[in-house]
Amino acid sequence: MEDTQRKKEQEGEKADVEVVHLRREIGLLPAASFIIGTVVGSGIFIAPKGVLMNSGSVGLSLLVWALCGILSLFGALCYAELGTTFTKSGGHYTYLLETLGPLPAFLRLWVEFLFIRPAVASYVSLAFGRYVVEPFFAPCAAPTVLIKLVSILGVRKTENFQNGFEVDSLKLDRLPLAFYNGLYAYGGWFYLNFVTEEVINPNRNLPLAIICSMVAVTVFYVLVNVAYYTMMTPAELLLSDAVAVTFANRALQGMASVIPILVALSCLGALNGGFFGSPRMLFVGAREGHWPQIFSMIHIRRHTPLPAVLFLYPLVVLMLITGEIYQLINFASFSRWFFIALATLGMLIHRYRFPHHPRPFKVPLVIAVTFTVVCFFIVGLSLYSDPWNTGQSCALTLTGVPVYYVTIYRFRLPRRWRHIFNYCSKQLQILLEVARQEVQTY
Repeated sequence: MEDTQRKKEQEGEKADVEVVHLRREIGLLPAASFIIGTVVGSGIFIAPKGVLMNSGSVGLSLLVWALCGILSLFGALCYAELGTTFTKSGGHYTYLLETLGPLPAFLRLWVEFLFIRPAVASYVSLAFGRYVVEPFFAPCAAPTVLIKLVSILGVRKTENFQNGFEVDSLKLDRLPLAFYNGLYAYGGWFYLNFVTEEVINPNRNLPLAIICSMVAVTVFYVLVNVAYYTMMTPAELLLSDAVAVTFANRALQGMASVIPILVALSCLGALNGGFFGSPRMLFVGAREGHWPQIFSMIHIRRHTPLPAVLFLYPLVVLMLITGEIYQLINFASFSRWFFIALATLGMLIHRYRFPHHPRPFKVPLVIAVTFTVVCFFIVGLSLYSDPWNTGQSCALTLTGVPVYYVTIYRFRLPRRWRHIFNYCSKQLQILLEVARQEVQTY
């Protein structure tokens, strides 16, 4: 009897290994590391210039950094509730689908792969290239460097903090763009929600990983910016294409030669995190019928959504050729934060409509309302601050409406085209060695 039972267990384990599906393999430490690695990419080396340029003073720029950290933490807490309430992968797309319906969800999917993800990957790639090509650039994103920054804060100069809040240089109409740059540096706190189906015990590990990682990142970012301003004047910071170079040459001279390598690794980590998480949104969208079915398939051996990953690369290359880093930040941020605000608004509506729905983690109402209102305010005011880039982003978002009604709401593809489309999908499936999931993972 024991031999029979053991044989059945072995057969069951073998069958589980051979079944094609996304596996729950992300524990608490990998989840927190994933968030930190994705957030701490190029932002802390690029965004300080944009924050200072649009805020007007050292004191206000530090305040923007702190507020962006708090706002990101509030958003992350809201997404912790959404992630434990709706256990599907897909992040923004899934939450909009579950709370506000298919049209907002499709539009989020549309803008993510039309320009948000290519733009985000592009400005991280541009930062990567900048630090690799220019030998005098130097970062402070690696944990060991950040520890050194904290330890030497007591012996630095403080002249640059005198008259830190200069009222004459305050630019209220530019503040939303300062927040966009700061929030860009904190971007990535929501990527764990894209892979919920692969997180072990998400009801516990999702909120814990989000809270721990975002508190740590906020503290580090504020301290790093304090460190920047102790070694550079505002004018010097604005003249630098990457502020870490000047800082490293003055405060970390012994490490100046290896800093470009550390920056490159940090950028690559953020890129890999984005390319790991973001395709899951396309994967889930295809699974729900909002994208071609080939994108709902995963590799039969690697168990990754390979078609969704490959789809991103040509769009990223196109954006790299045509974009400039600060324009890309403003361009992508409008739609990104508009739909994040919509998702948290949907969460509040869902709470009201379904008060008894199980919510393993529930964020305080004041946090959810504050985050939603502030996001809508920043997004609305940014249309005035940078009408060209944010207006383009808004217009491209709206192009998804007719696409939805033609291809999703009323699918009217001629029969001949359908045969061609199905044939191409089948050949791609064979070429890429992908198949649909054989086990439901949510």
